[in-house]
Amino acid sequence: MSKVLVVVPTYNEALNITDVITRLRKAAPDVHILIVDDNSPDGTGEIANSLKDESTFVLHRAKKGGLGPAYLAGFAWGLAQGYGRFVEMDADGSHQPEELRRLLEAADKADLVLGTRWMEGGSVINWPLSRRLISRFGTKYASVALGLQYRDLTSGYRVLSRRMVDAIFSANLSTVGYGFQIEIVRIAHSQGLAIAEVPITFIERVAGSSKMSRKIVVEAWRKTTIWGFQRIVYRR
Repeated sequence: MSKVLVVVPTYNEALNITDVITRLRKAAPDVHILIVDDNSPDGTGEIANSLKDESTFVLHRAKKGGLGPAYLAGFAWGLAQGYGRFVEMDADGSHQPEELRRLLEAADKADLVLGTRWMEGGSVINWPLSRRLISRFGTKYASVALGLQYRDLTSGYRVLSRRMVDAIFSANLSTVGYGFQIEIVRIAHSQGLAIAEVPITFIERVAGSSKMSRKIVVEAWRKTTIWGFQRIVYRR
């Protein structure tokens, strides 16, 4: 089995990061972990340093640069270290480490595994109606605009093969926020890479504040619309 690197971007997650890493080590003791901290002012980076051991590493970035660039930095680090599989996981406890094994099993036959909230067996706990609507509408809009018939295009709990990560770097991604997740699926689909969906339970954070903002939503909507028009023009 290929070496697995779980990439966990952090910004102001001092209240959550220790619990997430502790649970992850227990649930999947054979994987390695890379915490990518964007110079969090709340001391997350220092806590991450205290968690380092032979299987947990920390990458410090100079400033907050967005979710996409943080993952790209983690992927680049992992490629240089020879990892064959990469996991995207949030640091706020919304992604359950105990479900990682099922995602990794699906990755035996897929280059991209989507942890899906909106399918049979999946669920969302403690989300307000507004967040549910944004997520469901975002996936539906992107699905129609881009011809991507997957049920959770914005999910951030994923497993990527090395081939998938190589394709990401070759594609010169243009998104910074949650549109990054849609763009990855778009790349995988366009290159004919195998995509699988696995149901997950998403639990809203109980500590700290969400990084979701209007700016992030607008970026994802704007880029999806542009890609959709490009798809129509290309087909014609």
